Amino acid sequence: QVQLAESGGGLVQAGDSLRLSCAASGPTYTRYAMAWFRQAPGKEREFVAAISLGGSITYYADSVKDRFTISRDNTKNTLYLQMNSLEPEDTAVYYCAADPKDGFTGNLYTYWGQGTQVTVSS
Repeated sequence: QVQLAESGGGLVQAGDSLRLSCAASGPTYTRYAMAWFRQAPGKEREFVAAISLGGSITYYADSVKDRFTISRDNTKNTLYLQMNSLEPEDTAVYYCAADPKDGFTGNLYTYWGQGTQVTVSS
């Protein structure tokens, strides 16, 4: 079992940066690929970024490519999402997830955190 807890969300202005963290607990954390998803009000949850077990392979949604960076520190059981050049369209609740069942970018992950709110004002 893996428990996930996101942190680092907040209210920022357009153009600012923010780093989200996802602390994982449980002995099997390092066995899973992980990802970030987000859900804006009135919209479906969407894929943002994913990272392989060892961190050498990453995937990004086109909307965040070149602005966001996903990384993980397996010694600290923590997943990160560095978000630069934030835009109002990035406003959403951000979720971390572990153990993909339908590819890295699919929505079928076994474990999910509770989410952290990111609000970007214009």
